[in-house]
Amino acid sequence: MTEANQNQQQPRPGATAAVKGAPRGLGSRTEKQGRTMTGAQAVVASLEAEGVDLVFGYPGGTILNIYDELYRHPEIHHILTSHEQGAAHAADGYARATGKTGVCMATSGPGATNLVTGIATAYMDSTPMVAITCNVGKALLGKDSFQEIDIAGVAMPITKYSVIVKDITVLADTLRRAFTIAKSGRPGPVLVDITKDVTAATYEYEPKTPEKIEPFTERITEEGLNHVVSLIQESKRPYIFVGGGSIISGASEEVRELAHRIQAPVCDTLMGKGAFPGTDELYTGMLGMHGTKTSNYGVTKCDLLIVLGARFSDRVTGNAAKFANNAKIVQIDVDAAEINKNVVVESSIIGDVKEVLKRLNAKLVPMHHDEWIAKIREMKEKYPLKHEEGLTGPYVIEEIYKATDGQAIITTDVGQHQMWAAQYYRYTKPRTLLTSGGLGTMGFGLGAAMGAKMGRPDKVVINIAGDGCFRMNMNELATLSRHNIPVIEVVVNNHVLGMVRQWQTLFYGKRYSNTVLQDQADFVKVAEALGVKGIRVTKKEEMGPAIRAAIESGKPALIDVWIDCDEKVFPMVPAGAPIEDVFDAEDLAKKEQEKD
Repeated sequence: MTEANQNQQQPRPGATAAVKGAPRGLGSRTEKQGRTMTGAQAVVASLEAEGVDLVFGYPGGTILNIYDELYRHPEIHHILTSHEQGAAHAADGYARATGKTGVCMATSGPGATNLVTGIATAYMDSTPMVAITCNVGKALLGKDSFQEIDIAGVAMPITKYSVIVKDITVLADTLRRAFTIAKSGRPGPVLVDITKDVTAATYEYEPKTPEKIEPFTERITEEGLNHVVSLIQESKRPYIFVGGGSIISGASEEVRELAHRIQAPVCDTLMGKGAFPGTDELYTGMLGMHGTKTSNYGVTKCDLLIVLGARFSDRVTGNAAKFANNAKIVQIDVDAAEINKNVVVESSIIGDVKEVLKRLNAKLVPMHHDEWIAKIREMKEKYPLKHEEGLTGPYVIEEIYKATDGQAIITTDVGQHQMWAAQYYRYTKPRTLLTSGGLGTMGFGLGAAMGAKMGRPDKVVINIAGDGCFRMNMNELATLSRHNIPVIEVVVNNHVLGMVRQWQTLFYGKRYSNTVLQDQADFVKVAEALGVKGIRVTKKEEMGPAIRAAIESGKPALIDVWIDCDEKVFPMVPAGAPIEDVFDAEDLAKKEQEKD
């Protein structure tokens, strides 16, 4: 075993394509005769070979050799963030917005551990990312040296592959393997830790052209496709459920073709927003805890549920034992580990969603389910999303939607504002809602917005945050001003931890333990102190002009919007309840009246 392979994390379960894809990358052809390089030079050369032109990071002692080499390579743009966590989230946001692999860097010890939350966020949401850290010299490992930590070990459960490189002869191949694993199969983050002596040592570096990563199709069979076709043909009430895997595979056109070919309504997960147009007549909204009544009731009544790249999160299924009990379930996913993990299915196809749907659509003849669609349409009319008048969270989202014509990239933090952004902004294209779905990371959005704007400078990028989330990583406003990144930060400020307060109101007897944030913090002053334009909105009529002014300025801006502390997200399903137990404000009011 080489030293590079000691303490390494094996690729995540179900990532068969990543394992098989790695040797192809390692064995790709040599471009030209090698030359003597330091380890630091080899790192930069490897990044260039992978097409990396943007890195987010923060320097420190052990990684100085690499940063010194970056100084000589201005073609690789480095964004110095205010905190390493911001760098990880920025690399994540860049990857989600572009479909490329994001890259972040940090030094040893606390620099490396500060990346962990961002790496875990990327892992839970299957984002391709390579995190490069450096450690103390090989002779100092295991001696509790200054800023020494086994970051490869720490990151092992939250990466597809985690490795420390202590031998310069395997450095370039390890980096090639890292990029291959991060992007292939079910994508995810990889961590490569390099001892400082390796970055200073020299060896004969041989450049190689990375081999193109092909979609995973090895387990797609004619038998499996034909079985799914027969289930679709037999169905009278089909429903399509779209998850983030449809976006990762680039399957949006195929999803739309399937829905209209078989005339089936479509719902989605938080991560699947934009894979199917939110303006399409067949779209019924999000499914699950804060999904629409139409989606929750429709999935409960359907006789066939076609699941495309979704993992049956508990926030979607509610009581998994009672989820879609009237339906046969077909699950299409690239990760075999997701099949029958949370919900038992009738049939499954393991493979890239786009490739599977191409083959399925070719086998399907147009179908009509007019009676079923009429029933769904009736539910949509009966149970529309609605909110109170005034300056509310949903109103803020609606004004952002109007000002951007639905064409912006929206990032969010986690909480009530996140759900309102999912409910009231109609996403028509993939990679336009970037949010922490699996880990639920407060503080994710601002870093992700920076990465998204750097990757898609042609798009308006707006982060929607709550005041609790904004406090987590508000220091990244300084990064926006330092690099003049025109991201708009909208803080939906209710002066409480809104989602937690909602639960305390509904389920904890209104005991508001440590969720009130009424203090002297002035976010507009904070923004201006960090070099960003600050705007406060306290009246309904101020919201539209504020967001339009921020967009037209072409500069980073913060809009601090004050809403009521007791505003709630509806509809809602109580934790652990069946999704058909969904209720809204009117249902709650009726229940209270019955008690009286």
